[in-house]
Amino acid sequence: VGFLPATDKRIRRTVHEIEKRLISKGLVLRYEFATVGDGLPPGEGAFLACSFWLADAYVLLGRVKDARALFSHLLSLRNDVGLLSEEYDVGARRLVGNFPQAFSHVALINTAHNLTRRAKPVEQRASHAAKAEP
Repeated sequence: VGFLPATDKRIRRTVHEIEKRLISKGLVLRYEFATVGDGLPPGEGAFLACSFWLADAYVLLGRVKDARALFSHLLSLRNDVGLLSEEYDVGARRLVGNFPQAFSHVALINTAHNLTRRAKPVEQRASHAAKAEP
C-alpha cells in the first residue's frame, strides 16, 4: 500500500513468511488455521484475494515472473463464465465460499492493472497524488 518501500527488509521478510507459512498448493491461505483458535472447523479454502495480493507484492519486489505465474494460475481457477468465488479448495479443486465474490474480482483487476504498468503500483499512486495537489 506504499507505507514502506518494497526494498525495506520488513516487506521482503513479510513476503518470505507468507510464502513459508501461508501457501497451500500455490495459493495463499487467509491465516494459519492450526495456530488460530477461531472456533471454526479446520480446512478453509485458500482466500483468492490474498493470492492476488501476493502477486501484487511480487510486482512491487520486481518479481514479475513470479507475479505473472501466480496470476496465470489464479485465472485458471475461474469457472466456465470467468467468475471467481471467495475461496478455492485446493484439495477438492473447486471454488468455495461466497460466489461470485466481488472482492476476488476487484483483486483480479488490480493485479492485471499492476502487471501491465511499467511503474510499480506505489509509484503510480505517488505520481497521481502529486498531480492532484493544488
